[in-house]
Amino acid sequence: MPLLRCFFFLMALPVVYPLIGITTSFNDGEQRLALPYVRAVEAAGGLPWIVPMVEGDGPMTALAGQLDGLIVTGGPAITEGLVGTLPDDIAETAPERRTADRGLLRRFLAAGKPILGICYGMQLLNALAGGTIYADVEQQQTGASTHSQKRGATTHALRCVPGTHLARLLGDEVDSINTRHLQALASVAPPYRVAAVAPDGVVEGIEHPDGHILGVQFHPERMGAAMQPLFTHLIAQARTQHTPALS
Repeated sequence: MPLLRCFFFLMALPVVYPLIGITTSFNDGEQRLALPYVRAVEAAGGLPWIVPMVEGDGPMTALAGQLDGLIVTGGPAITEGLVGTLPDDIAETAPERRTADRGLLRRFLAAGKPILGICYGMQLLNALAGGTIYADVEQQQTGASTHSQKRGATTHALRCVPGTHLARLLGDEVDSINTRHLQALASVAPPYRVAAVAPDGVVEGIEHPDGHILGVQFHPERMGAAMQPLFTHLIAQARTQHTPALS
């Protein structure tokens, strides 16, 4: 094919926007989602899809089958694998969200589709794999600092483990990340590995060795360009799952 014709042929190809499901919070009978999640997916080249909390097995399976990637967003307390007792300043997850999140995640895990877990989302990935979670990391992990914004925490540095996917995406050191959590991982369950830690040793990132699942304890959607590689990575992984009918 002559070079000019090849150029116009490539220009005519449709833009591929992988469909990225984004889970939501559940408050007072309403699903809610902070806009930065949507903007981060859009900027990375994905098509954001706010995931409805369906209940039935059939609709849940059909929904998971349509999505190319998944972001499990921040949320309330995880209770599976809980070490200790929840403090008064964090509530358990509403049953509606609990059912929807776990049902969708299990289908994604079975299908090997890419996932980005954020804060609660990282904790849930670990819990479903059999890992444990401190109910209140500040009180339970020796030397842990305050990590909750509600308790006065602001930012801290991040150290990524050399050779991990997170280190490749973010570098070995990040000067400042936000911190908005009371709970934290007590033990990391296979197949995941620790990929990043805070200066006090609190686990801030986990990943599947092949990179199709990443989890971070902080909120990258609130950090702009510095954390955009996490979303770009998810979209790149999701393109391998993309269904042409959704173009």
